[in-house]
Amino acid sequence: MIRRVAIAPRARRDASKGEAQVPLDSLGRMVLVMGLVIALVGLGMILFGRVPFLGSLPGDLSFQLGNVRVYIPIVTSIVLSIILTIVLNVMFGRR
Repeated sequence: MIRRVAIAPRARRDASKGEAQVPLDSLGRMVLVMGLVIALVGLGMILFGRVPFLGSLPGDLSFQLGNVRVYIPIVTSIVLSIILTIVLNVMFGRR
């Protein structure tokens, strides 16, 4: 049984310069989607403000010497990574 596989169009090459050109319609869509994602993240930060348990988990390191404070959110980073991995796998599930 032979399966047909759709192949994405390749970037066009300019014969005179030898440079690859990306079609502007796909580039425009990508910039639009990235802008919407950034806007949604900003809106979420404004609406939700601060999440109470993030940044104060056991395992987050904080040092203060005089006027200098150093904060290293190790466990918070791990928790956010796990949550984002689950959410993105659900949204863009592997096929």
